[in-house]
This record gives sequence, structure tokens and C-alpha cells, in this order.
Amino acid sequence: MPFSWFRYSLLLVFFLAAGCQCVSESVSLSGFTVSETNGLVQVNWNGKFLSAYHFREVSRPFLYPLLGPDDVHLTRRWPQEPGLNEEHDHPHHHALWWAHGDVNGDDFWSESPKAGRTVHQHFTQLTGGRRAVIAARNKWINKEGKVVAEDERRLIFYPPTAELRTMDFEITVFAGKQDLVLGDTKEGTMAIRLAETMRLVRGDKSLGQGKILNAAGDRDQATWGKRAAWCDYSGPVEGGIYGVTMLDHPTNPRYPTWWHVRDYGLFAANPFGVHDFEKKAKGTGDLRIKAGESVTFRYRLLLHKGELKPANIETSQMAFAAEKRVP
Repeated sequence: MPFSWFRYSLLLVFFLAAGCQCVSESVSLSGFTVSETNGLVQVNWNGKFLSAYHFREVSRPFLYPLLGPDDVHLTRRWPQEPGLNEEHDHPHHHALWWAHGDVNGDDFWSESPKAGRTVHQHFTQLTGGRRAVIAARNKWINKEGKVVAEDERRLIFYPPTAELRTMDFEITVFAGKQDLVLGDTKEGTMAIRLAETMRLVRGDKSLGQGKILNAAGDRDQATWGKRAAWCDYSGPVEGGIYGVTMLDHPTNPRYPTWWHVRDYGLFAANPFGVHDFEKKAKGTGDLRIKAGESVTFRYRLLLHKGELKPANIETSQMAFAAEKRVP
């Protein structure tokens, strides 16, 4: 069933009216609170709404909205909010998500009739306080109803400032009784669909005011399919300049990753699509996870006000690279 923005609005009103007392760890409005009800997990900071994790009646769990400094929407609102004057392409682009287009030959990226679904099983952690953590187990179920793989993911939110909001996305993918192959395709993987006003090229093919920069110094369309330790996408939103920087962790397979970053607002780290990105033989980018084993990916997102200087991003990248994964 498609996500209902009307349902989301009602839930948001409920949370605000209730003073966010329905929380997993603490009823205090000091620090983070994390609340779960009716297929949503809401994250608040000092009583102020930041984002929501959607996990019921969806093709895959996703985070929406993604609010940056000044509470501006940094992601496209459609299809979560129907009827808006935004491009209606790629209906499977749900704000912020993790998915891949070739998993043992099954499509888990699109929402076509033949695509698989990532199905929420249970939460392993919902905590607030000095940071917010949402951790959940999921099953990847293909169109025939077979469980192809499982994952455990963690979303970690850090105390925001007026200029910056920081979050981590970690995912561990588990193979079952058979080997699991994350296949060679550009259709993936750690992804965001940014606000329409941040685009480099508008729907009418006219130039927008968005900008893309990666760690290698590539800019705009030249960043597509290139490898880099980080990538930044910025542009105008609600009268100001805002952006998102995504950092790749050195422990991730095939660091630094390739970037499937498009001029229409798709922004994704994809370490698998070598055939598409570098025109190498099909299958070059396949990643095989042996039966019973797992692989973990870690990313950090910086939601920033104004344009970040490359030197400052490099400092953040080095700090992230030095951090060990917290259990």
C-alpha cells in the first residue's frame, strides 16, 4: 500500500500534541527521543521533530522526511506526499533508503511487479538520549516469496547544530544457506533522492543551480560513475543554500566507492556497478557473500547549511575513517 502523507500528518500532530511522551527510552525532552507507532519511528531532538523511519506497508524501509538545518526538506517529497508540483519519475525513490537492483538475479531496487521487497521483522534497538539509534532486522523476499537474504541496519543520529546535522547509516547483509551475489548493476545502492530545487538539470531540461563535488575534484555530471571517498550535492532550498555530503568508510568493500549520482537529484553510493561505470565486462562488479557469512557497509551523512569547503569535508572524512564501529 502506498505511503499516505495524510496518515503521516495525523501521526505528527499526535506526537506534537502528546509532547512526545510515547518514547522508547526516555520521556525527557532533553536530548533525543525515539517513538514508534503505526509503522513509523519518529526521531526528535529536544522535543523538535527531525525525521521518521517508515517500515510498514512499504516496498523497503526508508527515512522521510530528511530535514536539514532550519528544518528544510532536503529530499523530494513525492511520492510520499501526492499532488505536489514535482517530477513524478522513479516512484521507488523514497527519500533515503538502501536497496540493490541485482540480488542473486532478483531486483530489489525498483517497485516493478517483478521486484522483491525488504520486509521489516523487528527492532533490535530504539534508543534516545545523547544520540538516537534505530536498529532493525529485515528479510529480503523475492517475487516468488523466497527469502533471498537478511540484513540488520542501524541509523544513528548525532546532536545537531544550527549549521549541521549528522547521521550514520550502517547495514550488515547476511547470506543464508546459499551464497549471495550482489550483482554488477548501476541500480543501487545507499541512496537519497534530493529536493527538486537542488537539481543540476530541471525536468524541462533547463539548467538548475545544484552542484556536485567529489573527493577527487570531479564536478557535476563528471562525478557520475567515478570513485571517491566522499561526494557532496548542494543547491538552493527554500531560499537558502543547503546540501548533503555522504562519506564512505574505509572498511567498506571496494573503498572508495563509485557514485551513481545524477543531475536530476539521485545521489547514491554504489560499489557494485563496475560494468556500467567503467565499461568493463559484465559481472566484474559482482560481490559474493559466502553462505552463512555477512558483509557490513557504513556511511555518514552531513546535512549542511551553505556550501561546505572541501578541506572541512576532508576533516570529517578522516574523523569518520578513524572511528571504530560501536556495537
